[in-house]
Amino acid sequence: MSAGMEIAAIGLRAQQQALDSIAGNVTNINTPTYKRSDLRFSELLVTPSSGGNDGISAVSVSTRPAVDQQGQLQATGNSLDLAINGNGFIELMGSGGRTMLWRGGTLQVQDDGTLATSSGYQLKASVTVPKGASNLTINPDGKVYATSSGSAAPTQIGQINLVDMSGSAAIQRLDGGIYQVTDGSQLSEAAPGEDNLGNLVQGEQEQSNVDLNTEMVNLLISQRAYAASAQVVQAADQLYSLANSIRR
Repeated sequence: MSAGMEIAAIGLRAQQQALDSIAGNVTNINTPTYKRSDLRFSELLVTPSSGGNDGISAVSVSTRPAVDQQGQLQATGNSLDLAINGNGFIELMGSGGRTMLWRGGTLQVQDDGTLATSSGYQLKASVTVPKGASNLTINPDGKVYATSSGSAAPTQIGQINLVDMSGSAAIQRLDGGIYQVTDGSQLSEAAPGEDNLGNLVQGEQEQSNVDLNTEMVNLLISQRAYAASAQVVQAADQLYSLANSIRR
């Protein structure tokens, strides 16, 4: 493939990835706790394998969930719904010792009384609700209370802390609003409201941070860039057809 065709094809592939990312954001605009994907372009210089000195400019495309952008909180009336107002994540117990993070959602009380996400991941805080307890309360500072049977006063049964990532930590989105942190990433832990971390909000859910106006603007930019790359392919094809006809 000629250099002109190859560069245009690189542009087409990059803009196709951008369009896919925008489509994913728009599709999840009403998905609770969803964080929009930010697309990042960076330039690469690929040296031909033949050993030539001329390199071909290429584009590296990567996506990262915009976890540092807060979504609006919406009251649900469900005491098992939990949200974070501000920075931070709730740490979960992943299989095989993996570090899993959660921005909140719906909790469930498992058969053994432990608090877990709706998808079954237990909180690393290991909060256990006594059998028969009622009036589960989670304070903004992470203290968890419940009223045991036969007792009128609530008792503290646990503490949910938040963790924050360093700026260089790599994060991968999984299903159900769960995120996985790569090995070696540094996490700092503190009680909600401390060290620039947010507070917990019971009975509410964080909504998607997708802004439709922003996505539509990005869509127009990507469509025009895609069309420009397609025009380059067409122009290069016409030039090569002309060159071939001259040879004959």
